[in-house]
Amino acid sequence: MFEEIERRFGRVAPAVDQCTLRIERRREERLSVERDAPVPRRASESFGAMVTVRHAGGLGYAATSDLAERGLAAACARAVEMAALSAGRMVPGFPGPAPLEGEAFYAGPHLRPWAELPLGERIDRLADASRRLRIDERISDWGAAVWTIDKEQVLLEAGGGRIAQRFHYLQPALWAAASAQGESQRRTFGENAMRAGGAEVLEQLGFETAPERVAREAIALLEAPNCPVGTMDAVLAPDQMVLQVHESIGHPLELDRILGDERNYAGTSFVTPDMFGTYRYGSELLNVTFDPVRAGEIASYAYDDEGTRAERTHLVKDGILLRPLGGALSQARSGLAGVANARATSWNRPPIDRMANLNLEPGTSSLDEMIRAVERGVYMETNCSWSIDDSRNKFQFGCERGRLIENGTLTRVVKKPNYRGVSASFWRSLAMVGAPDTVETLGTAFCGKGEPNQVIRVGHAVPPCLFRRVEVFGGA
Repeated sequence: MFEEIERRFGRVAPAVDQCTLRIERRREERLSVERDAPVPRRASESFGAMVTVRHAGGLGYAATSDLAERGLAAACARAVEMAALSAGRMVPGFPGPAPLEGEAFYAGPHLRPWAELPLGERIDRLADASRRLRIDERISDWGAAVWTIDKEQVLLEAGGGRIAQRFHYLQPALWAAASAQGESQRRTFGENAMRAGGAEVLEQLGFETAPERVAREAIALLEAPNCPVGTMDAVLAPDQMVLQVHESIGHPLELDRILGDERNYAGTSFVTPDMFGTYRYGSELLNVTFDPVRAGEIASYAYDDEGTRAERTHLVKDGILLRPLGGALSQARSGLAGVANARATSWNRPPIDRMANLNLEPGTSSLDEMIRAVERGVYMETNCSWSIDDSRNKFQFGCERGRLIENGTLTRVVKKPNYRGVSASFWRSLAMVGAPDTVETLGTAFCGKGEPNQVIRVGHAVPPCLFRRVEVFGGA
């Protein structure tokens, strides 16, 4: 089907400086069993294309779900019209067209396709997990789910190159809420654990062995005291480090945000262009890479949605800020070197600067060594709330579960652990970083940005980390 669409495009593509077509077909499915009852299967499919025209210094986009020749011709005509209207009105530094490379193909991992398992078997696996969550009458709400996305994409230039890519993603979820004496506590599994792949992701994440643990921890939170208040050390588990990296490193480094493009919606950044190359973002232990070529993460690809080849790049090295998250357009406008991160959420949106796989590189410490290095502190797991200002600087995050650290030992469970800080100084308190065997490959499918809004997948491979003298407090 894609090949026929490509032939149609070849017949109707206009004579301009550059005309590209990005075709995308996306299928999604969510299966869930809630309170031991199967929920009706949710499935969707989206299929369409985006025409991009660059001509005489102007840029025009037009999207269509009519992939017949007449629909593609109409989209080309609209894109040409928009390019003519924008010619002479583009922002300073707007680059000319960059030709696509020749033929290229990329396919993400997909060892055991979830969709190829019989539907009854898929539901039975979720039903078994759901039953195992109900370990006590105090479990008042519980469930299990699997969400999958399969996406095929082709980017081609009229008379030029062609890049085809295929992606498969799976995210499992478990949840258990425990209630007693007017109080309720919730524990989850997999909320930020979408990975590239098929049914093998369930084994990679330990889905089959997790239900009883999740339920036990929900019940334990009912009986736990609130997290103490004070300035103390904090050890953040990988499933909390995901959000810490995402919000206080990823978003502040988006170059279009730094240039002011997002201020009306998603805000600005405390980072300014003059900081790159000299600014101390964190301690010498902080090393952050943009790595879309890492296998298994949900934002892995060979080329971004404008056809720029993806490469692993340090954004922060030994604590020093080196490079922003900026695609070709933002790089040309700012004069700063960026990365291949022009990404679109769907065929009906143009690419903008986005995170992809943004990873905190491992250090040398074990989790036990971090705990032993703390006299008074809290170990925090699993984000449940977040607040950050519009320059991505001051933040406040809450977690589902904490454990006190007293004289180098993990002790009591505490509920509602929260902490706050300032991005510009928080990362300088980084004192220990987990070794490679502590790294967890996680990610979120719900990173929102742009007008009109674009929700996209972002991967984070992160170890646990120790931060000194953090402002910690309990919930109400």
